Amino acid sequence: MDENIGGLTPEQSRSLHVSRQRVIDSIGKNMDLYGITLSIGHLYGYMYFQNDPITLDQMSQQMGMSKTSMSTGMRTLMDLKMIDKVWGKGSRKDFYEVVPDWYQNFTDFFSIKWRKAVESNMSSLQKSLKELRALQASDPDNSTLQEITSIDEQKINEALKYYRWLHRLIDSFESGEIFDFIPKED
Repeated sequence: MDENIGGLTPEQSRSLHVSRQRVIDSIGKNMDLYGITLSIGHLYGYMYFQNDPITLDQMSQQMGMSKTSMSTGMRTLMDLKMIDKVWGKGSRKDFYEVVPDWYQNFTDFFSIKWRKAVESNMSSLQKSLKELRALQASDPDNSTLQEITSIDEQKINEALKYYRWLHRLIDSFESGEIFDFIPKED
């Protein structure tokens, strides 16, 4: 992002660069909080300030990253639906651009991450619940066993209620219904 923008003085270009770099660093730190590497966060930040689609080669050169690292970062951002691959007229190379809707980026990111976690956790809970019921059935006259497994079953059922609620929350993110409750700013 060290380009000299036509029509700007060197001081104006430097000032613009400093301003953009602050935002890029902030984006990187924010994404790092959510488990995305700082470098991928910076990649998204750099792309955010591109006014035209850009190739891997261009971004690699601009950021000083290897093409392999750049490719991995781009793939991660595509998997998170934060960038799109677009057609570049007159070129065989792939071009990429950011999805500039931060609300959509947020909902996509958390929907993808949360849904995977919810399904994995619910599967574990269901398996444990099945094992508890088999344990209860194995010795129905053992009151201590019945009491302990009954309490565990209650706890697991409470956890399952939470995960069903989280599923509904994720659904509201994906449908956009969440914005009926917490509207976007105009």
